[in-house]
Amino acid sequence: MLLIGLTGSIGMGKSTTAAMFREAGIPVYDADAAVHDLYDQGGAAVGPVGEAFPGVVKDGRIDREALRQRVLGQPEALQRLNAIVHPLVGRDRIGFFERARAEGADMVVLDIPLLFETGGHANVDAVVVVSAPAEMQRERVLARPGMTPERLDAILAQQMHDAEKRARAHFVVDTGRGLDAAREQVAEIIDVMRDPQRRPSRDASPG
Repeated sequence: MLLIGLTGSIGMGKSTTAAMFREAGIPVYDADAAVHDLYDQGGAAVGPVGEAFPGVVKDGRIDREALRQRVLGQPEALQRLNAIVHPLVGRDRIGFFERARAEGADMVVLDIPLLFETGGHANVDAVVVVSAPAEMQRERVLARPGMTPERLDAILAQQMHDAEKRARAHFVVDTGRGLDAAREQVAEIIDVMRDPQRRPSRDASPG
């Protein structure tokens, strides 16, 4: 079963692209959704994260905004949080793989925002980066409720620059050209990955 890593900076259209893979019948693992479940009532991360960051648990679940304020711009705090959450997400992802194999999937997509930043690109067969022009990215993100230019800049500072992601990708989906064009690009990626003669070599994975 082939593993395709899907990544892209905030506002690039990654979630929309992930939905296109799902529409094409490819199982997609959403790392953000997994974290959301881990932070919810009864989630496995609530206890350990609450102990590491007192005050972020409210009504039995992690208050994501309170947690964000504790780690934003604090590399050591972010590292401490990742050390708790990443192993839990890893176990959840194993369950996803098992279900996909049982259903006969020939490939799956791992939707991971910080794929390069966490080194996850080394564990997949191909990397797809979702991109769009910088001005379109800012327009999309600043239209979100509660978003400010300062907050956006802080988020971008924690992410690898889009140009570097594109340079290290096997495939790039340009959502700036519209949904129909992006859907065609997704279909082409699936076709290439299913063709052993055209599929990128695992040895040529981006570094």
